[in-house]
Amino acid sequence: MAIQALIFDVFGTLLDWHGGVAREAVRLLAPFRLDLDAAAFARAWRDRYQPGMEPIRQGARSYADLDTLHAESLDGVLAGLHLAETVPPEVHHELVLAWHRLDAWPEVPDALARLRERYLLAPCSNAHVRLAIAQARRNRMPWDAVLGAEFAQDYKPKPAVYLRAVEALRLQPGEVMMVAAHSSDLAAAAACGLATAHVARPDESGPGTGEAAPLVPVDVAASDLADLARQLGC
Repeated sequence: MAIQALIFDVFGTLLDWHGGVAREAVRLLAPFRLDLDAAAFARAWRDRYQPGMEPIRQGARSYADLDTLHAESLDGVLAGLHLAETVPPEVHHELVLAWHRLDAWPEVPDALARLRERYLLAPCSNAHVRLAIAQARRNRMPWDAVLGAEFAQDYKPKPAVYLRAVEALRLQPGEVMMVAAHSSDLAAAAACGLATAHVARPDESGPGTGEAAPLVPVDVAASDLADLARQLGC
């Protein structure tokens, strides 16, 4: 089938979560911890991301959105830095909102504009709608729809997240391409019948920490989003 829509992982694939969270940690936590290693703080927080979603995937917990999960995991990170009793609630809240203020990788806004000339575009992210809107408005991401975990009431890589996105676009799985920088995400999408495109983000969590190439078979492998647009004829 001809591809009619592209759906995207957002954290890491389109947005530099590591740089954004580290930047906000410096701004908000410097008054409380002058020796803060902001890069390590960002990675420590992100390390709690998947474990926080796992009880929901397993059905042991009702769906909770990412702001809730990020707030809960932040408690543990701050406790590890002996800051749990020091950081006031308003700063804790602003830190959670750091995930709303992430910046896109440099080529992303223009590449998405090119892709939108030919394809329907939507996120297929673990972000909830308000979070996705904030990210899109900050970074000129021209979505035709906002899709993902909130509609499935579950988190990737559960099949429902991908399939609900396909259904919302009134397409068949083979008419939709999942775009991600994470091979596990693409493997799960491919198992649901979607086409897949890998975008390299070798420095996702800092220098040399991300995937420079796919670890699973994919339909397209691109060096960045501009390269994907070129390969797709945009």
